[in-house]
Amino acid sequence: KTWRLNTSLLNLADQIEKISSINGKIKSALMYPAMIIVVVIWVIFVMMTMVVPKLLEIFEDKSKLPASTQLLMAISNVFTNYWWLMIILAVWWTIFISIWKKTEVWKYKFDMFMLKMPVFWDIIVKIILSKFARTLSGLLSSWISIVESLRITSEAVWNEVYRQRILLLRDDIKKWMKMYEWLENDPLFPDMVVSMIQIWEQTAKIDEVIIKLADFYDEEVDNVIWVINKLLEPIIIVTLAVIVWFIAVAIMQPIMNLADQVSSS
Repeated sequence: KTWRLNTSLLNLADQIEKISSINGKIKSALMYPAMIIVVVIWVIFVMMTMVVPKLLEIFEDKSKLPASTQLLMAISNVFTNYWWLMIILAVWWTIFISIWKKTEVWKYKFDMFMLKMPVFWDIIVKIILSKFARTLSGLLSSWISIVESLRITSEAVWNEVYRQRILLLRDDIKKWMKMYEWLENDPLFPDMVVSMIQIWEQTAKIDEVIIKLADFYDEEVDNVIWVINKLLEPIIIVTLAVIVWFIAVAIMQPIMNLADQVSSS
């Protein structure tokens, strides 16, 4: 019994360490793009409140300015006159979202929305399936009953849609139903996951089957994170370049028009 307890604790510790490693990789991958976005927002705010108003002061008759310059001037006026309102709205929106998504009904809708987001849904599903497989295999290999293991696993996937589906699966298991039979044609669980669960239920080799499934999705998560991280950086840089180009054109266009008028006269 002591040997079994030691083995179970070592298995659980290994699974927890790998789950924490996945969470750490996600946070580190998103930290750099998040910092760039914060810097971009700050640069835009400084330019709109301090730089652009000073540059536009050289034009006396602003009604004759090009459309791009007038649009830039309108945006600058919003930043200059209503910056306090923008901060209040940002804080209010952050608090509202944090409270809203914690309610049971809206958390389900929010998590469902996250599962349908373009590009990001793929990595979210793979992270959830990795946690599902790794947590379930760790619990079952520790001789915890399948019913209790599914209950604990439902809390570990941090997604309300999957949590409720796993709890429904738990109720079916209580009726001595096969797990893979109830997961067939379920859009939340790919065919490969169902096939691996079927093999596990037929062979009872949890360590060799479900662990391999968890390792597979861990590798998939690493690949998707690497791709997203590589794609986000050029997208953010291009977006910043477009913003700077628009500001430069909006400012230089009336200056060039003024220079043409002076040279022609």
